[in-house]
Amino acid sequence: MTIENYKQNFFDNMIYYRTQKGLSQLELSGICECGKSTISGIEARKHFPSFDLILKIAYALEIHPADLFLRNASQSREDVRKFFDEELSVKMKEMVEKRFPLDKAEE
Repeated sequence: MTIENYKQNFFDNMIYYRTQKGLSQLELSGICECGKSTISGIEARKHFPSFDLILKIAYALEIHPADLFLRNASQSREDVRKFFDEELSVKMKEMVEKRFPLDKAEE
């Protein structure tokens, strides 16, 4: 994984965790004691935050700083949803139908 991959994960995760937390850019900037333009510039991928700001962002989002870099959290959730929709829900339906077969009158 390259430094650019880590940066892209950071940007994606910052937006994901901020929206999951229900914070606006303005609210996050207030907690982090920086300007809204700083947060919006980071989320627009125009600027990369300092180490101190990374720690403040993680604290504000109530996550470990490493969670901002390790993987794209929103993509992981999309993968889980896709797996559920395409595979798991089909298998669950088959299990239910096998366990509780329809009577001829119900068909």
